[in-house]
Amino acid sequence: MRFQQFAAAVLVLGGTAMTATSDEGMWLLNDPPRDRLREKYGFDLTADWLERAMLASVRVNSGGSGGFASPDGLVVTNHHVAADAVQKLSKPGRDLYADGFYAPTRDAELKCPDVELNVLREIADVTAEVNAAVKPDMKPAEAFAARRAVMAKIEKESLDKTGLRSDVVTLYNGGLYHLYRYKKYTDVRLVFAPEQAAAGFGGDVDNFEYPRFGLDVAFFRAYENGEPARTPHFFKWSETGPAENDLVFVTGHPGTTNRLETLAKLKHRRDVTLPYTLYRLRTLEAALTQYGEQGPEHHRQATTDHHRVANARKAFSGQLQGLLNPAVLAQKFADEQRLIARFSPAVPGPPPETWPLLPPWQTIADAQVKLRGFEKEYGLLETGHAFFSDLFAIARHCARMADELPKKSSDRLREYRDSNLDSLKFQLFSPAPIYPGLERAKLTASLTFLAENLGGEHPTVKLVLNGKSPAARADELIAGTRLADVAERKRLVEGGKAAVDASTDPLVLLARAVDAEARRLRKRYEEEVEEPERQAYAEIAKLRFEAFGRTVAPDATFTLRLAYGTVKGYEVGGEKLPFHTTFGGAFGRSAGQGGKEPFDLPKRWLDGKDKLDLNTPYNFVSTADTIGGNSGSPVLNRAGELVGVNFDRNRHGLVRNFVYTDVQARHIAVHSRAVLEALRKLYAAGPLVKELTGQ
Repeated sequence: MRFQQFAAAVLVLGGTAMTATSDEGMWLLNDPPRDRLREKYGFDLTADWLERAMLASVRVNSGGSGGFASPDGLVVTNHHVAADAVQKLSKPGRDLYADGFYAPTRDAELKCPDVELNVLREIADVTAEVNAAVKPDMKPAEAFAARRAVMAKIEKESLDKTGLRSDVVTLYNGGLYHLYRYKKYTDVRLVFAPEQAAAGFGGDVDNFEYPRFGLDVAFFRAYENGEPARTPHFFKWSETGPAENDLVFVTGHPGTTNRLETLAKLKHRRDVTLPYTLYRLRTLEAALTQYGEQGPEHHRQATTDHHRVANARKAFSGQLQGLLNPAVLAQKFADEQRLIARFSPAVPGPPPETWPLLPPWQTIADAQVKLRGFEKEYGLLETGHAFFSDLFAIARHCARMADELPKKSSDRLREYRDSNLDSLKFQLFSPAPIYPGLERAKLTASLTFLAENLGGEHPTVKLVLNGKSPAARADELIAGTRLADVAERKRLVEGGKAAVDASTDPLVLLARAVDAEARRLRKRYEEEVEEPERQAYAEIAKLRFEAFGRTVAPDATFTLRLAYGTVKGYEVGGEKLPFHTTFGGAFGRSAGQGGKEPFDLPKRWLDGKDKLDLNTPYNFVSTADTIGGNSGSPVLNRAGELVGVNFDRNRHGLVRNFVYTDVQARHIAVHSRAVLEALRKLYAAGPLVKELTGQ
């Protein structure tokens, strides 16, 4: 088929053609889709609306989003985003994750050990400065070092000048570089979290499904100098919520998308990266399940890790299904050839599948061939897949900081640059509990995974296991380490290289033993894959800008974005699903499943059923473009009022990592009315309701 015919063909995903009028895009707040919103919805996206959205939106630095909901530092997010903090505040005999928590007064709010909240204050385009540091005649290693150095320099100068957390963010895979400046809050306290059975109702069965019935919300409060933070920019809580077909906006921090990646890169993900990832996640999920089944306390300890792993497994499974769908790759092929055709006029006759790739596309294809040869080892050693252990992560940081901190900031590994050190140390020195039994189970599973992938005779496997089985080695490492003690971590970091070199801690010794090979693999990845890809994608971005301008949003980068769409249901298998569910539907779903886990509503709910208006909207869906990282994102109406809290996608939306579709794909949010109904009638949280509504 000729390219012209192919490009003109209608590509169908689930029955409806993708069009330029769709609601696709996770848009930069300094480059918003004003014209699209004006033309399609008659909505004027003003500077004041955007400023309030930026200053009221919150990033949970460990992963997730939220928003200020009052002028006194109150932050709303998801329960599953807050779950790690809730677990760390729990202890044997006081399970806040299972039983819920509410602080009726400020002095009852619980200080979280290691929650960092970021609020974006400024964005600056530093593309010219970054690109000027990389000279055309530089080899990949030189180019990578030059770019790393200039980014660290920009960040350090910004931090020194403003006192704000400063991150240089790569956009369009290297087409643009923006400096993001954030105000940080590290005194964060828990205000409210419902029972897990209410927040995560339906469990893994209903995860990435719809209809849904979850009160997946939690509230924190940000403090400064021991007092609630003054936050004049906040989202007013809507007492009515959205109606069908309403235009809504989502402000949040989507993690990673791959829509601008080349076809060769996506095929590599399909055939190599995702199968390996799923194998690893299934291995860890089985180990965590087994550990949790040993008893109630074991279950409590493993819950957060188990949820994360199970959620990731289901999400990556959906991504793989998307890349195994010929229609998805056909769309990517058409998009790629449409761009290539604008700059490759010398091939008018042959079909596009026979065309030679232009240099940047060929560079990326070549990088995948190189990556295939060492990706597994890189993931196991440098990314840490062989060492699924909080204590090992601590040991690696202690060991590497001894080597990195004496260097100039611009010469260090990126995670140890000056502008990131405060946040890193905040996490590293967290007093949160670490459970030795859980650490043994996790480390045993990941060490076994290492041996399964590389083989028992591999030098790295022999080095790591040290003549023992994975279980025996994990027992030895966890029993011998002192790194659960925060004072010991501080001693090693503050003592520098002398303290680390003298340490006999078995996890520190292991981290040092594998470090040379891990660094070698990292260097190879940076020079043979990351840098060539970055330069190639920068060239492709220039071509795309020339051809289409800024009509295509950049891929997600865990930075603040604006998405929009309409509130509406969809059809599956001939069944029309409404745009919202109700409280009554939750009780019906529970009864239909015999009230058994994970459909067991909390006793508070069963006892309080008669108090509730069962017709109250509970969860709702819209076409707005969201992804992982948008968990906890405020959902806003035209007036900028909060009408919902995003918490999930349906399974049809998992393909959105690669292509946008609104045929059946939806994001799912908790309705603002549902939150108020539950707080008033089930949780006796009158003061919190008054803070949200003023009444």
